[in-house]
Amino acid sequence: MKQKIVIKVQMNCEKCKIKAMKIVAATEGVESVSVEGKDNDQLVVIGDRVDSTTLTSKLRKKVGHAELVSVNEVKKPAEKPVEKAKPEKVEVVPEKKPKVDNSEKFYTGCPPAQVFVYERVHHCECESNADPCSIL
Repeated sequence: MKQKIVIKVQMNCEKCKIKAMKIVAATEGVESVSVEGKDNDQLVVIGDRVDSTTLTSKLRKKVGHAELVSVNEVKKPAEKPVEKAKPEKVEVVPEKKPKVDNSEKFYTGCPPAQVFVYERVHHCECESNADPCSIL
């Protein structure tokens, strides 16, 4: 059940408005927050399953004086029934495959694997029979 909550909050400066909106937006279930009213001192919160008393007490603790003005249920506008369009008949034409005269021209498969063999060549002035590892 969506509800519209209006809370009057004492917001003296822009910093207080931003802080109040952040607190409300961080609350679980809130979908939108806006500032309204004659002096831009009312927060209008729209959400689903939002606890209005807990939200008001959070604003009192963090921002300043806050007063719960109203809690109303948001009603959805009347929906018009949508007529379903009748599906059109579509004919499926099978694709014609090209005739292949010479099957060697067309290659279907993986390319042949290429194998590279590298030989380790030891170029050093030391003995040719000695192990190239000098850690021993």
